Amino acid sequence: MSALQIKSADSCKYDLVSLGEIMLRLDPGEGRVRNSRQFAAWEGGGEYNVARGLRRCFGLNTGVVTAFADNDIGRLLEDFILQGGVDTSWIQWVPYDGIGRTVRNGLNFTERGFGIRGAVGTPDRGLTAASQMKAGDIDWEELFGKQGVRWFHTGGIFAALSESSAGVVEEAVKIAQKHGTVVSYDLNYRPSLWKAIGGHAKAQEVNRNIAKYVDVMIGNEEDFTACLGFEVEGVDENISTIEIDSFKNMIERAVKDFPNFKVTATTLRAVQTATINDWSAICWADGDFHESRKYPDLEILDRVGGGDSFASGLIYGFLATGDAAKAVDYGAAHGALAMTTPGDTSMATTQEVEKVMGGGGARVVR
Repeated sequence: MSALQIKSADSCKYDLVSLGEIMLRLDPGEGRVRNSRQFAAWEGGGEYNVARGLRRCFGLNTGVVTAFADNDIGRLLEDFILQGGVDTSWIQWVPYDGIGRTVRNGLNFTERGFGIRGAVGTPDRGLTAASQMKAGDIDWEELFGKQGVRWFHTGGIFAALSESSAGVVEEAVKIAQKHGTVVSYDLNYRPSLWKAIGGHAKAQEVNRNIAKYVDVMIGNEEDFTACLGFEVEGVDENISTIEIDSFKNMIERAVKDFPNFKVTATTLRAVQTATINDWSAICWADGDFHESRKYPDLEILDRVGGGDSFASGLIYGFLATGDAAKAVDYGAAHGALAMTTPGDTSMATTQEVEKVMGGGGARVVR
């Protein structure tokens, strides 16, 4: 029996809807932002990446709730979203003032890293339309109560953008739960987003309040520590298999504080270099822990979005099978594949994910 009660596909318009900011990612490829003369353009956002992965890799019906300034950058982002097959009808369009004095669209300059040089992101997202969203802007009763959504996903990046964006998240998760929609939340702690508005203390105030309405909580050890205040000994950013027991203890404490958590999940990443990581994942559900297949010495082209693709694979696993052990394997495999291609979003197929889950190798397919 599944840990989650998920509404049937025929009773809902959407399999999943995400709430979050979507930025234009400018990627210098193999070079560095500070030296580049050209950039590849992608769309990306922690919450949106999940909706896109579920649509393009797994073929589900998804939508996104966000806001853009109505200019050519916003319309470029819309075009990227449409190419990804994600429904855009819940996007808010805000009149543009001509120079971005009052509203603009977010940019994210991100270099991939290589070897001993880690990936680096330089976001430029002040005064964005998404950060100015406020409670009451979206008719959640129409979305969750009338059109129907099986699963709603949002996270700590969007909640950190402003006081009002945190209010939008709280409003959304309450109404989603009221209508029986599964709510997942990726803590996704980013120190740069919180440092000017109260740091750890503010992050914990906002995220612990939202956590009361979450069914599926996703985050690594830093996320649970910084956002929810659960300290764990012996775990750092280079988590290893030796430290998994300590991490499990932290999760067990978290679900005691938040008995509404039906599932918690995290990726486990040991960073050897920017391009070689040990990669796996773990999921708690119904009192049991389930560990994914391990991917030692995983070669990485672009690590950005790997965690989001883990989340979309995990969600697909629950929607398709209801089985936590299978879900965490879908998540780990999808995240691993997503990091072999450039950009924030997945380029994998369901068949490729299932091949990797089954131990399939990288021999050429003819």
